[in-house]
Amino acid sequence: MGIIEKIKEIEAEMARTQKNKATEYHLGQLKAKIAKLRTQLLEPPKGSSGAGEGFEVTKFGHGRVALIGFPSVGKSTLLTLLTGTHSESASYEFTTLTCIPGIINYNDTKIQLLDLPGIIEGASEGKGRGRQVIAVAKSSDIVLMVLDASKSEGHRQILTRELEAVGLRLNKRPPQIYFKKKKTGGISFNSTLPLTHVDEKLCYQILHEYKIHNAEVLFREDATVDDLIDVIEGNRKYMKCIYVYNKIDVVGIDDVDRLSRQPNSVVISCNLKLNLDRLLSRMWEEMGLDRGGCAVEDFCNHIHRSLVKDVKYVLVWGTSARHYPQHCGLGHYLQDEDVVQIVKKKEKEEGGRGRFKSHSTAPARISDREKKAPLKT
Repeated sequence: MGIIEKIKEIEAEMARTQKNKATEYHLGQLKAKIAKLRTQLLEPPKGSSGAGEGFEVTKFGHGRVALIGFPSVGKSTLLTLLTGTHSESASYEFTTLTCIPGIINYNDTKIQLLDLPGIIEGASEGKGRGRQVIAVAKSSDIVLMVLDASKSEGHRQILTRELEAVGLRLNKRPPQIYFKKKKTGGISFNSTLPLTHVDEKLCYQILHEYKIHNAEVLFREDATVDDLIDVIEGNRKYMKCIYVYNKIDVVGIDDVDRLSRQPNSVVISCNLKLNLDRLLSRMWEEMGLDRGGCAVEDFCNHIHRSLVKDVKYVLVWGTSARHYPQHCGLGHYLQDEDVVQIVKKKEKEEGGRGRFKSHSTAPARISDREKKAPLKT
């Protein structure tokens, strides 16, 4: 029996099982088994050469955005309108067969936009090159889920379910659960507040399903069983997602008003070029590229994480400086269009003190030094 058949068998067993206090431990174990099988399903088969042709795209610019959606919802047309890059579009499905990148120039920044092939139901199991598409989406900073406003709301639920099946959590924050494996000591279970979804016995059963017998678990919020499994798996990615409803020119004004009021949603029309500026500004906000300013320490961390400990001081020119240039530390708050020069500490050479190092190779102790011959008189 293959992995997909095992998953379907467990899902059927979960559907048959009634949800009550007596069966919650059994359902928790079944959820853990499904999570383990789906992790095995994502692993590449032995002897494979990796991703297919056209899916290896180098990151470029200040951020990366992936277009996810069913076939023929307007992803290629949206890429052409926003970036100017030609992506073939037609009235039939699966026009785009590879990953096509484009660059959006917005507010003096470059945002990479990826047009991915349409995914279908069962993409998490590998149907329709679904694994390659979702793998590229995982490497993005934000996901644009393009939907057809004239179709039913079921498309959004199907796409969300397929992405969650491969470890993508849309518009969610990581659960406040501390988990650490140990070599000895058994399982330590604690919580900082009363728990209503998970108790100590259920946590033990889920950990034993993963063959973990020594660990430390601390709940800082009233999390669910699924949250605990996500923390144990450790391969989940939490991403922001904007639901883009295209083709609003073919539906009524009441439907447009209802869709626009949903959370994390933007309504557009690629045919009439409506509301594209609002989509760009929403992408800008969600990616955190706004120009509200930041501290020098955050600025250094953005360049490289190891740069902070090597900073001696910085020189700043701009609106945040009182005079030009101003010597600042890591706590100085930068403003938009400031010019920053970072001065690093001097590296000390081994065996000396900077420029005062002695380059002599003579022994340190006087008794070990070679005595000079007496002068001839």
